[in-house]
Amino acid sequence: MVKKKSIAGVDEVGRGSLAGPVFAAAVVLNKDINTKDIIDSKKIPFEKRIALSKYIKKNSTYAIGFASVKEIDKINILNASLLSMKRALKKLKIKPTIAYIDGPFAPKNLSIKCKTFIKGDEKIVSISAASIIAKVEHDKYIYEMCEKYPNLDTFYSLKSNKGYGAKKHIEGIESHGITDWHRKTFGICRKYANT
Repeated sequence: MVKKKSIAGVDEVGRGSLAGPVFAAAVVLNKDINTKDIIDSKKIPFEKRIALSKYIKKNSTYAIGFASVKEIDKINILNASLLSMKRALKKLKIKPTIAYIDGPFAPKNLSIKCKTFIKGDEKIVSISAASIIAKVEHDKYIYEMCEKYPNLDTFYSLKSNKGYGAKKHIEGIESHGITDWHRKTFGICRKYANT
């Protein structure tokens, strides 16, 4: 009997952010899951994305990985993104036959075969599912950090910009400098890294 191929979709979120870790999710969808609403996470409204993430988690095998701010600054964002993907894949409770990776690069030194897809989160449902879970986990982490350290939102408006370089975030950095939570090798953060 031929073993049926199982596919893990993998995507990361937070690559372009000025602050916080980069998150990745690896998802193996159940065969009977309803995929009608599973599209690229960037195209889904906030509340619906949360509901979809819960639905996908209930109807799939998934795992989440991340790379820290220190790792991002040490090995660069591309390698940190690939590391977060690798960690997500290694945490999966089942071993997929193949991993479909969003973007042009795949993690190295894995026992799983990988195939890359440019704009895979727009084309392949398992990658879209991974993008939804990763996005929700990324944003949830930011909200939790803002609750724990209110100045992250007061000074940098992180709840609204999710760590990305929006106007209020930039203005906050210019007024208050950066925190340990900022990526010191990124954009405007470099200017304030040693001040």
